[in-house]
Amino acid sequence: MAGEVAMGAKDRAPARTPRVAVIGGGPGGLYAAALLKRLDPSREITVWERNAPDDTFGFGVVLSDETLGGIAHADPVVHAALQDEFVRWDDIDIVHRGERHTSGGHGFAALGRRRLLAVLHERCRSLGVDLRFGTEAPHPDRLSQSYDLVIAADGVHSTTREAGAEVFRPTVQEHRCRYIWLAADFAFDAFRFEIAETEYGVMQLHGYPYSRPSPDPLPAAGPDGPCDRPGASTVIVEMREEVWRAAGFADMETAESVERCAKIFTEALGGRPLRSRNSAWTTFRTVVNERWSHGNLVLLGDAAHTAHFSIGSGTKLAMEDALALAACLEEHTTLPEALTAYEEERRPVVASTQRAARASLEWFENLGLHVGRPARQFAFDLLTRSRRVTHDNLRLRDPHFTEAVERDFGCPPGTPPMFTPFRLRGLTLRNRVVVSPMDMYSAEDGVPGDFHLVHLGARALGGAGLVMTEMVCVSAEGRITPGCAGLWTGDQTQAWRRITDFVHTRTPGVAIGVQLGHSGRKGSTRRMWEGMDEPLEEGNWGLVAASPIPYKPGSQQPRELSHAQLTDIREQFMAAAWRAVRGGFDLLELHCAHGYLLSGFLSPLTNRRTDAYGGTLDNRLRYPLEVFDAVRSVWPEERPLTVRISATDWAEGGTTAEDAVEIARAFAAHGADAIDVSTGQVVAEEQPEFGRSYQTPYADRIRQEVGIPVIAVGAISSWDDVNSLILAGRADLCALARPHLYDPHWTLHAAAEQGYTGSAAVWPEPYRAGSRRPRTGRTDAPRPRLTLGR
Repeated sequence: MAGEVAMGAKDRAPARTPRVAVIGGGPGGLYAAALLKRLDPSREITVWERNAPDDTFGFGVVLSDETLGGIAHADPVVHAALQDEFVRWDDIDIVHRGERHTSGGHGFAALGRRRLLAVLHERCRSLGVDLRFGTEAPHPDRLSQSYDLVIAADGVHSTTREAGAEVFRPTVQEHRCRYIWLAADFAFDAFRFEIAETEYGVMQLHGYPYSRPSPDPLPAAGPDGPCDRPGASTVIVEMREEVWRAAGFADMETAESVERCAKIFTEALGGRPLRSRNSAWTTFRTVVNERWSHGNLVLLGDAAHTAHFSIGSGTKLAMEDALALAACLEEHTTLPEALTAYEEERRPVVASTQRAARASLEWFENLGLHVGRPARQFAFDLLTRSRRVTHDNLRLRDPHFTEAVERDFGCPPGTPPMFTPFRLRGLTLRNRVVVSPMDMYSAEDGVPGDFHLVHLGARALGGAGLVMTEMVCVSAEGRITPGCAGLWTGDQTQAWRRITDFVHTRTPGVAIGVQLGHSGRKGSTRRMWEGMDEPLEEGNWGLVAASPIPYKPGSQQPRELSHAQLTDIREQFMAAAWRAVRGGFDLLELHCAHGYLLSGFLSPLTNRRTDAYGGTLDNRLRYPLEVFDAVRSVWPEERPLTVRISATDWAEGGTTAEDAVEIARAFAAHGADAIDVSTGQVVAEEQPEFGRSYQTPYADRIRQEVGIPVIAVGAISSWDDVNSLILAGRADLCALARPHLYDPHWTLHAAAEQGYTGSAAVWPEPYRAGSRRPRTGRTDAPRPRLTLGR
């Protein structure tokens, strides 16, 4: 946009705008035009589309039952026309290393994109919408001055969005895979994913039917022949950029690429050819805008947001946008109110979809990490990749498939995956649930008291396989706050022994672990509820770190550790580990995450040393590994020793996922039994990408590439998430923090809700009477008769 639209009369116009301009004749723009014209026939609506009516990218589109329900309610005519065209199916076929596994109950509906556009063209014309094909829309500034509402539905490459970039503030991210949209002249009998492991790398096919098969044979189509024929399927071929280049696709003409893809996936295609229509290899772009509207101009569909095709959401989101925009214009009296309501309604829905799409996209980008799983587990992993389909959801959709995956995993009948045992050295955990370390800031002079006994004892009574302490500091100077617990005195050791004795005596079968750490540059701060990471108002102590860099503006500046101090702190860790042995702990975790002392050595953002402990990743690893070796030397051989790391700093120039793999590999080589994979909290300027189970892909990658057990953490909030992650092979254990603050008996309640009564979740004898959910009202009375039988 050359200049901002004036906030004048147009912004005070009634929401029932009489003149509407639509830029872009895709499904979203056309459907918005049809709805607005149907709701108010007096509206003058014009749609500009630069291409001809039959020009389109792609072949078939998938719509959900939810979207179709909205269409049926808003425009029965369009819904009826689409119903006659849809191909419906329930199954997903996943073919990997010669094995095909089918999962049912998924419910898809698809039709040809050309046919969808034709239905919408016909509906627009019948309502009196002016459709202008082969015509560039006037500049959005001109349209905004002469129309009451301008809808920019001009796609992922939206010129409207780019012209108004200073207003909409878009972020466009290109991803790592190349893909091409193609078609086949037969109908798959299911949504099909097929994996090809070639000499160049892993490639994948996504295929689904969008036109019903015909009983009559048809002549073969040319490479660019008509595609909306009876018996047709969309076929998307996708692979990493480096695989695409190694296979030579970068140097091929489209026709050669299409022929090559057909040969690679000849089994899936039954030897049939593939076809293209203006097809080209491209990379997916995720579009996010800070604002969707300005003045009387509003973004819709891919112009406002995109979501990866692997969850089939682009056309769905665009048409749902159109429905919401039309509804908001009807429900509000002014245009600003309507556009604000539209964005408030759609933004959370789109954000949720984009999170799921990103998880799916990244799963396919890293497909090479997953292909080594057994075929049925691989299929389960693929089906649950976006986190929208889960273990419990899949049990409802296809119990036979899910039970088969569970049998392969080793679940006894009636045992959810989370209640299978797991062994680390000489310690067998009775289930896969870990109470994550949570700082309580409630110790006195480092001594845990009654609060810690009740806090940790309650979580142990709650049934988790492993209960972890908060970060226990190795010295008074290594505390985060004055309320942090420690293991630098005999009194502290005895206080911890009181707690571990309670856990072992009153909750037999539950293990308790200690997390050892040193605050580094993040110490001498107030308790969390007094001002997290804020310096103490009085009573400060000096800080030390890998480099003299304060955590954030206003934080105390640490001193760079000398070699003598490095030796002293290493010995403090070793002494604390020995006290942990006498304190009765079953497992020890070394805290090398979240920006504390050892984490500060690992990150290039916090380690600027020029000696042997700084510079390369090998050098940055040197001191944490020295501390690990010292701890391992006094920690009993039969007891496991784990390491928590931050797998990314969520900041430019910081630790990367690739670095995290090498860090984990180094600790594994030194004898670590598992890696507890967290992220961030290393630098104050981090920009994390929060979402459900958002840290688990880092754990999954380390598990697959290093071959070491991993503990997954980060917004894992339900037992369904735990079952899904464990059964898919993405994690060995799941650590939950806030759910255990909300419900100390989270694990026992998860067992009760799943009907599990086995040895992996045993209710303490005094609590056994509460092992069933209390009834909330009478259920024994007969239901009232509401109808009379005939």
